[in-house]
Amino acid sequence: MASEEESFAVLVHHRGSIKRKTRSGVKFTDKNPLYIVVNRTTSYNDLVRSVLMKLGLEGAKRIKKFFYRIPVTILHDTVKYDCLTIGSDEDLQVMFLCRRQFPEVRGSNRNTTNVATAAGSSSMAAVASSSVPVYEPAAQLVASPSFAVDLNDGVRDEVGSFDVLPNPLHGVPPVGVGDGELGDPDEDDVEPETIEDDSGDEVVAAGPALAGGGSSSGTQQYPPYFSSLDLDAMTNEGALGHAVGFGARDAEGNAGLTEFQVGQQFQDKDEALLSVKTYSIRRGRKGIWEVKRYNGPHTCLATSISSDHRSLDHSVISAFIMPMVRADASVSIKVLLNATAAHFGFRPTYRRVWMAKQKAVGLIYGDWDESYSEIPRWVLGVQLTMPGTVAVLRTSPVRVGGQVDESQAYFHRLFWTFPPCIEAFRHCKPLVSIDGTHLYGKYEGTLLIAIAQDGNSNILPVAFALVEGENAESWTFFLSHLRQHVTPQPGLLVISDRHNGIKSALEAPDGGWLPPSAYRAFCIRHVAANFALTFKGKDARRLLVNAAYAKTEVEFDYWFDILRSEDPAMCEWANRIDYSLWTQHRDEGRRFGHMTTNISECVNSILKGVRNLPVASLVKATYGRLAELFVRKGREAEAQMGTGQQFSQHLVKCIEANLKTARCFTVTLYDRDNSEFTVAETTPTGTFSLGTYRVSLASRTCDCGYFQALHFPCQHALACCAYARVSWSSYVHSVYQISSVFNVYRMGFTPPIPEGYWPPYDGPTVIPDPNRRRAREGRPRSTRIRTNMDEADPNRPKRCGLCRQPGHTRRRCPQVVGSSQTGRN
Repeated sequence: MASEEESFAVLVHHRGSIKRKTRSGVKFTDKNPLYIVVNRTTSYNDLVRSVLMKLGLEGAKRIKKFFYRIPVTILHDTVKYDCLTIGSDEDLQVMFLCRRQFPEVRGSNRNTTNVATAAGSSSMAAVASSSVPVYEPAAQLVASPSFAVDLNDGVRDEVGSFDVLPNPLHGVPPVGVGDGELGDPDEDDVEPETIEDDSGDEVVAAGPALAGGGSSSGTQQYPPYFSSLDLDAMTNEGALGHAVGFGARDAEGNAGLTEFQVGQQFQDKDEALLSVKTYSIRRGRKGIWEVKRYNGPHTCLATSISSDHRSLDHSVISAFIMPMVRADASVSIKVLLNATAAHFGFRPTYRRVWMAKQKAVGLIYGDWDESYSEIPRWVLGVQLTMPGTVAVLRTSPVRVGGQVDESQAYFHRLFWTFPPCIEAFRHCKPLVSIDGTHLYGKYEGTLLIAIAQDGNSNILPVAFALVEGENAESWTFFLSHLRQHVTPQPGLLVISDRHNGIKSALEAPDGGWLPPSAYRAFCIRHVAANFALTFKGKDARRLLVNAAYAKTEVEFDYWFDILRSEDPAMCEWANRIDYSLWTQHRDEGRRFGHMTTNISECVNSILKGVRNLPVASLVKATYGRLAELFVRKGREAEAQMGTGQQFSQHLVKCIEANLKTARCFTVTLYDRDNSEFTVAETTPTGTFSLGTYRVSLASRTCDCGYFQALHFPCQHALACCAYARVSWSSYVHSVYQISSVFNVYRMGFTPPIPEGYWPPYDGPTVIPDPNRRRAREGRPRSTRIRTNMDEADPNRPKRCGLCRQPGHTRRRCPQVVGSSQTGRN
C-alpha cells in the first residue's frame, strides 16, 4: 500500500495558458509553471496558501476550487478520466484515496514510451524538462493525475484559473488536463471557459513509440506506459498478470506500478485480490471490450441486465466503506450502498453491503465471535476499575454429542450498571422508563435500558442488559436486578410499553414492583401506535394524545367527546385501558409531566451507534459514553451553581413563562392557615372573567392541574404567592434545585484499567449461541406473517425460471442445454 508519507509533486499552469486545439485535446502555453508539493497531511488551506504564495497573490486573490482528474479506465493506449471538485479537506482525502485505489502509471528507464507532440518534432520529455529546473526534492514525491484551480478576487467572479499537473521529475501527466495532446504554443485557438469532465467523449491517445526514449540519469520519468499484453483476453479471476494493482511492487521494491510483472510483491493475498478486483471493476465501467468467444444466438428471456458486478464482493466493499464505518458505526446501509454505487459505478445488493459493513465493524472493533469471550474478563476489569460495579452474567451449557462441554458456555444474558449511575438515581425524579431496542450486528439480541431524568429534564441511562429478546424471562431478569441494585426507592413509577413480558415481570409477587412499592404507567407513544393499528388517520391519533396529556378531568372530557363524535368505537378501545395507566390527570402526579419512555432520544443522544457493535465493544462503549456525559453535565451544573442560581434552567424558563401570564388575575384568600385561595382570570380591562381556579399552597394543588402534575407553581399559584407575599421557591420540588442536579453527576467515572492489567479469568470460554446468528446466505429472513394465500398449490406444475414453460427447471432448460452444446462444438 502507499505509505502515509507519500507526496505529490505537481505543476501549476495558469488557466489563460490553456488553448483548445482539437476536438479531443487542449494544449499549454505557460512557460513558467509553479512547483507545488502536497502530501497526506496537507490541508486544503495549506494547498491554497502554497499556490497564492508561489504566485505572490496572497491577500490579493482567492482560490475558489480545484478540479482533480481521476483515471477511471486504462486499456491499451487509452485513458479516460472523471472530474472531482476539491473544496475542502475531506475532498483532498478523497483525492488521496482515489489515487491509492487507482495509482498513476509511471514507466521506468528500461521500458518507456515517448509521445509525439502535435508538431511532431519534439518529445514529451523534452517539453516537460524545459518547464521547471531539474532537481531532486528532499521528500520522495509521487506523480499525481492532473487537477485545476480557479482563482477569484473580491471584484470579479472569475479572474483566472490554474491547472496543476504532476512534476515532470516524477512523471508526466497523460497529455494534458483536457485529455488531449500538447500542441504548438504558437497556434491561436480559443480559450475554454471551464475545464469540464470530458470522460465520456475525449480520450487520451498515446502517440507512436519512439526509439531511445528516456534519460540515463534515472531522475526523469516518462508518460504512463501501458502494457501491450492482450488485456481483452483477461478474465476477472485470472488477471494477476495484467491487472492494475494498488500496492504492487517490483523486484526492487518500488511501489506504485500499474501493471503486474514477474517479481512484483504484495503485502498479502488479500491485497493482491483486492487489486485485481478493483481493476476488474474499473475496467468494466468505461472500458473497451473485445469479443473473444460467442455462444449464440442469445436465447435468454430476461428483460433487464443486472447492474451488479461479480467482483464487487463484500471484501472490496468493506475496504471502501471502512473510513465511513470508523467515523460512524451507525451509518445506514442505504448510505453505504449509494456511496459504493457512486464510487464503483455498479450497484451491489443490500445484503452484500450489509455483510461488508459487518466485516468492517469486525475489523475495527474486534471479531464478532471472539467478542463474547472478552465479556468475563471485562466484568473483572470494570469491577477492579470501579468497585461497586454490578455485572451479572448468565450462560447456558454447550452440549456435544449429548454431553456437556465444560470448557465452553453459550452467552445468555448480561446485566450491568455502574456506581455513578446508582448514586445518580437517588437525586433524579422518582420515575424510571424501561424499553428495549434490537441489536444490528452479526447475532440477534436485544438491549434493555432503564432511563432516569434529572431536574433539568436531561435523560440518563442507569442500567443495561443484553438478552436474547423481549420475553417474560428476560424482563424478569432485568427488572429484578434493576430493583435490587439501582431503584429500591418506594413509590417509584415505571413507564413502559404494553409488552406482555413487562406486565408479567412487574406483576410477579416477589418482584417488588407491585403497589404501593411501585406503580406502572404506559408510554403514550406506544399506546397511540397501537391505537393507529385499528383506527387510521392522524386526526384520531392526535385527539387520543391530547386526551392523554390533559391535566384535568374537564379537559380530558373535552377531547374525549370530540373523539367519540368521530367514532364511538375509538372511545370503547381507549376505555379498555385503565385511565391511571395512560392519562395524566389520573396519575396522581407521579409522571412529573413525562409521558413517554424516551428510548429514542436516549439512543440517539447518548448511545448512538452502540447497537451496531460487537457485544464487548458495546458494553465498553456504555462506560465511555456515560463517563463523558457525567463530566459534561456536571460542569454545566457546577457553572450554574457558581453564578448563584438556585434552580435548574428548565424550571427557571417555566416559571418565567408562568409569570408572564399571571398579571390579569384577581386573588381572594379564603383560609389563612391552610393558604387556600381562589384566582379569577380576567381580561386586561377587568370587565370579563375567563375562569376561576382554587389554589391550595399547603397541598400544592390547583384546579388547572399543572401544580400537582409538574410539582412547581403554576401561574395561578404564583399569583397567590405574590398576593400572600411569600416566596414561590418553597413550593418547588427539591429535584429541581440546582444542587440536586449537580449531585446527579457529582460522582464521576475513573479511567479504565488497560485490558492487559485485567484480572485473569479461568472459567469456561463464553461463545455466541449459533441459533442467534442471522442468516448467513441469501436475502434476510422474512418477518411477514404467512397465510393460506402463501401456500403453494401441490397440483400446480413447476415452471422453468428462464422460459417459463412447465415440465422442467432452469438447470434442464432446453435453451441452456442447447447453447452449452453449441459452445462445446
